[in-house]
Amino acid sequence: MSRVAVVTGGNKGIGLAIVKGLCKQFNGTVYLTARDASRGQEAVKELNEQGCQPRFHQLDVSSLDSIHRFKQHLEQEHQGLDVLVNNAGVMYGHSKTAPLVEQVDVTMEINFFGTLNLTKVLSPLLRPHARIVNVSGGMGDLSHVTPELRQTFRSEQLTEEELVQMMEQFVSDVKLGVHEEKGWKMETVAYRVSKMGVTALSMVQQRQFDADPGADVVVNAVCPGWSRTDMGGASAGRSVEKGAETPIYLALLPPNVSSPRGKYLRDKEILSF
Repeated sequence: MSRVAVVTGGNKGIGLAIVKGLCKQFNGTVYLTARDASRGQEAVKELNEQGCQPRFHQLDVSSLDSIHRFKQHLEQEHQGLDVLVNNAGVMYGHSKTAPLVEQVDVTMEINFFGTLNLTKVLSPLLRPHARIVNVSGGMGDLSHVTPELRQTFRSEQLTEEELVQMMEQFVSDVKLGVHEEKGWKMETVAYRVSKMGVTALSMVQQRQFDADPGADVVVNAVCPGWSRTDMGGASAGRSVEKGAETPIYLALLPPNVSSPRGKYLRDKEILSF
């Protein structure tokens, strides 16, 4: 049975570089997914010209309907899933003038809740030794929050339910205009908090999967580093290929690897969160 890898937000930037790398190194079918079908198909065409043969499927991680349609497709076509790279993400830069409430709604919906919902829905399809890679970021560093919030994020007792409540509370606090006094006082707050959530979620998910040790499902979060993408800008210090290196490494971790599991990495090194 052919192995299957899925990359979300695969039509450009680091996502596209991850798809390309997996096409060369992963022994199986690689799916490039994107919210915009025409952009996704264009990206597949671009990769075809470079000798890579990914398959395309439309996927909007902020839509449960879209997620369930994709699950159905994977179930019917492949009966399982081996690699999931949650790369889809958005960031409102300093030049964006959208109201903060809108920025927080959209960013959290895609970056955090999209990652959460897609992984949850696709989990029943995960085969033994499946690998999940959640693309986080250095801007989700906990140095920006209060010691109390830091402790909660890092707690080994933190459950998915508690983390979700925390993220929902943050969105609610922004709407009420009280987020700063609750400890969320920072620039680009929507993006930063969404990525804190993604890194913490990866650790929570690993604890959940560890309840069935025989399955050997491994989840890690990764900071690709500041890369030259639409999001990172032209002055960023590293190429998209460099940014894609560690996500690809984590997607291809061998069976029964003892470490990294439920960790946060950059440049293949485990970082403290």
